[in-house]
Amino acid sequence: MPNAGSLTSILFIVVMFAFLYFFMIRPQRKQQQKHQSMLSKIKRGDKVTTIGRLHGVVDEVNEADKTVTLDCDGIFLVFDLNAIAKIAPADEGTSHIAAKSDATSAESSAASSESTAAESADSQADDPESK
Repeated sequence: MPNAGSLTSILFIVVMFAFLYFFMIRPQRKQQQKHQSMLSKIKRGDKVTTIGRLHGVVDEVNEADKTVTLDCDGIFLVFDLNAIAKIAPADEGTSHIAAKSDATSAESSAASSESTAAESADSQADDPESK
């Protein structure tokens, strides 16, 4: 019959394995699954950052060889798919900039028309001959 000391040590080992699984192995698996799903969505034109912090635009994805060709300012480089750290969709940056510039131009045209109307009202109030 096992004594209390051996039962305690077995319980301690089981608790350590449970701790190891829930705080180290499980989160790493989730991170790997998230990275794989991100890589499966990669397409031509996406802006990416590699694990070496090289920024480029995807030119070609070769699923058979699991490689990606990046256009880095006219230089085409081939990387392993696992070398991709981050993906920013191709139209995310351009649509955000376009929307921002549209909003800015609308604000500036509204401000200029308000200032023109205020200036013409001031000039009519100051000019006694126009009455």
